Amino acid sequence: MANKLKGLPLYHPRFWLTWVGVASLRLMALLPYGMIQWMGPFVGRLYAIVMPKRKIIARTNIDLCFPDRSPGWRKQLLKDSFDSLGKTLLEAPLAWWAPTSRMSRLAHIHGLENLQAAMDRGKGVLLLSAHLNSPEFGGRLLVNEQPFVAMYRPSNNPVIDRMISRARLQWLPQIITRHNVRAVIRALKQGKAIWYAVDQNAGRKESVFADFFGIPASTNPATARLAKLSGAVVVPFRAIRREDGQGHDIFLEPAWDDFPSGDLVADTQRVNDLVERWVRETPEQYMWIHRRFRTRPQRSDPRLYPVD
Repeated sequence: MANKLKGLPLYHPRFWLTWVGVASLRLMALLPYGMIQWMGPFVGRLYAIVMPKRKIIARTNIDLCFPDRSPGWRKQLLKDSFDSLGKTLLEAPLAWWAPTSRMSRLAHIHGLENLQAAMDRGKGVLLLSAHLNSPEFGGRLLVNEQPFVAMYRPSNNPVIDRMISRARLQWLPQIITRHNVRAVIRALKQGKAIWYAVDQNAGRKESVFADFFGIPASTNPATARLAKLSGAVVVPFRAIRREDGQGHDIFLEPAWDDFPSGDLVADTQRVNDLVERWVRETPEQYMWIHRRFRTRPQRSDPRLYPVD
């Protein structure tokens, strides 16, 4: 299906509904931020109804990661996570199309000196992030202070891919597909910062199994490999939605020392430990709808998700 879509002109009738969706997203970018925060929970709960499999996946993840918590606590976290997801969905159009003057009012940056010190080394910086809310929204807030290059996964829908790529290039100097390792290494060796998220299931090929909440999780070891190949330093980066509804707090942690260590599994475990720490601090803002534990260490291991 994806290959058939890519062969069609962008204004083919099969894309008309997509274009309607794009126009709706452009209109959402005009909404006041306070209204987005108010509407978000309703959108999130509607999403859970329309996409019941995602709700099952989220519930399964929460049960797996917090077995010591009470059923009532986990139920509340499930609800809160979809409320947060709804806000994230409505914030995405802002990241794509809102003017810089508007976005700058929503940015509360902490630790910018850590990124600047890392950039001053001239070896490139890996901005290591995770799917807490929308990494894209946090990236848009940070780029006003420090330009960087973004890694991304192309959409199978050419209209969506064109729309998002063109929007990103309005505020990013460069975007690189996640499989274009040569371009990533080249950018790092030029002293640029690369922004990416690594906390999704990486399949079986070339992945490393490292614990996440005590569960072996297929993890992309790209952080250590890119750092080794380029000499770049790692600066952890996350964006957390403020409880007062006044935007996001952007946290830039000190650059990692002694990384990579030469032990690929240990280095990948360090990445997962970092993400787990972040998730434990604000679990309701993590995107639990992803099948993080889909790939099991052994093909014979039982599946952890009741839905595909």
